[in-house]
Amino acid sequence: MSSERNLGDSFQQYFEILPALDKDSREDVFRIRHEVYCRDLGWEPIREDGMETDAYDAQSVHLLLKHRASGMLVGCTRLVLADPANPAALLPFEKSCAEVLDRSRFDPAVLPRDKLGEISRLAVMREFRQRKGEQQSALALSDDDFEPRGPQSRFPFIPMGLYMGVACVAVRLGIEYNFLLTEPRLAQHFARIGLAIEPAGGEIEHRGVRSPWLLRATEVIPNLRPLVRSMYDVIQQSVDQAFARAA
Repeated sequence: MSSERNLGDSFQQYFEILPALDKDSREDVFRIRHEVYCRDLGWEPIREDGMETDAYDAQSVHLLLKHRASGMLVGCTRLVLADPANPAALLPFEKSCAEVLDRSRFDPAVLPRDKLGEISRLAVMREFRQRKGEQQSALALSDDDFEPRGPQSRFPFIPMGLYMGVACVAVRLGIEYNFLLTEPRLAQHFARIGLAIEPAGGEIEHRGVRSPWLLRATEVIPNLRPLVRSMYDVIQQSVDQAFARAA
């Protein structure tokens, strides 16, 4: 069986995407973020309750990634949506990137607020980012993860699974314009699998050099490489089933 057909099966064998649609699972998200952002990396202050939260969590859809064999929670991310009580309120990137956004290409000020989102707060637990260079990063991704290695080839299931998961949420909810702050190498990795993101502005200093990028929901599925489409389909099925159960 080809690697193209195996990628979705391999992901499903080892991992499971879980939209955090109830109080307990959202608290799991906040505990992961506390371990990574507060204890491991020192990016945020230690909290007495062991949960890292901010003002945008209430207007976000959160995702968990679980390791099937051990039952361990691997990581998390979120899609911040416009505040339903105040749609004009700025999303985090609109504040941090106000001076560098290329408004001639994508001006969030004129985009429909109910179609606008921000992907953020991706974190991977330390047990799953033990390779060289990962200890000071919130995710597990190496530049050689996409290099051909014959039967020993590895695919970065963890970060790509989380990003595909949040893309599935955006597609399901019809959130067309999804901004994220990322470093250039991650943008290059997105391009390798066909998860097309477009540059949306210049660089800022935010836990390293970052710049804003845009992922459009309607361009997710048409641009995915055949290699990863089966993985996306598996994740989409999990996302759809979770939303159906919560309805």
